[in-house]
Amino acid sequence: MTEAVASREKSASFDLARKPRSPMSDAFTILLQNKVAVGSGIFLILLFLVAIFAPLIAPEGVDEQKLADNYMDPSFVDPESPYLLGADQFGRDILSRVIYGSRVSLSVAVVAASVSLLIGLTYGLISGFMGGAVDNVMMRIVDILYGFPFLIFVILLQVYFKAVAARAGTGIAAPIIELDRQMGGMLFIFIALGALNWIGMSRIARGQVLSYKEMEFVQGARMIGAGNPRIIFRHLLPNILGPCIVAETMAIPGYIFTEAFLSFIGLGVNAPTPSWGIMINNGYRALRSHPHVLWAPAVALVITVLAFNFLGDGLRDAFDPRMKGTF
Repeated sequence: MTEAVASREKSASFDLARKPRSPMSDAFTILLQNKVAVGSGIFLILLFLVAIFAPLIAPEGVDEQKLADNYMDPSFVDPESPYLLGADQFGRDILSRVIYGSRVSLSVAVVAASVSLLIGLTYGLISGFMGGAVDNVMMRIVDILYGFPFLIFVILLQVYFKAVAARAGTGIAAPIIELDRQMGGMLFIFIALGALNWIGMSRIARGQVLSYKEMEFVQGARMIGAGNPRIIFRHLLPNILGPCIVAETMAIPGYIFTEAFLSFIGLGVNAPTPSWGIMINNGYRALRSHPHVLWAPAVALVITVLAFNFLGDGLRDAFDPRMKGTF
């Protein structure tokens, strides 16, 4: 009997001494149980590596033309073809252009999501924490911005940016235009996508702050004399960051599709910068005679978007409090 009591006391003392799990570690454990999300994450990591080391991986130059090889079939159709995925109308290797095109899509995904998260999180955090008249004014601004049709607004911005860049202006706009040209037209896409994408994130962050700032641990921090910066950065921000990251991950496919659509209609990146949207535009015109020109960038776009969707679903489940007891 004495040994059993001693064993229970030892076990209890061990449990008390054991460091409690953090919400992030719990979420990571749940995420690892989602095989589809883990597989999608691995795929995206590999895709990022491919985009980074594209000059070493791509078999041909990004814009190397061999007009004698125009519309050459893939090697799995024609064993004598030197191109694994075939060649386009200018004899350029499609595989190389798909690899380089991943740089555009992933850059848009990372930059647009980062800008949206940074601006929206900061805006919503300030609005929800301040409350009162400040919150009311800031949210009315968001409501006004919600009245703008997003896609039309982005198209109009791109038309304006293209017109300004075509004039090759001088003065204060000249360095910005030159930087956009060096980036292949991606700078203006970043500006256009970041103009309104943050408003949804601001509402999510505000709602999270409003729910957390009335909880006991925040009120307790106030009672012991914690200042507003400490409450924001030590108590509110760590708790709202997870749901905001999940929401932004779920929005990334929309950013990628928007860039592809803009490039498809000629308002995206500048030629000859490879983009999956430009490649799809070139490929659909030869769909009946040379379908391989279209399928390669289309499949790459679909798989990448699906991977982000599956990863976002996994992150959403991992940060769901109702999933905490499933492991």
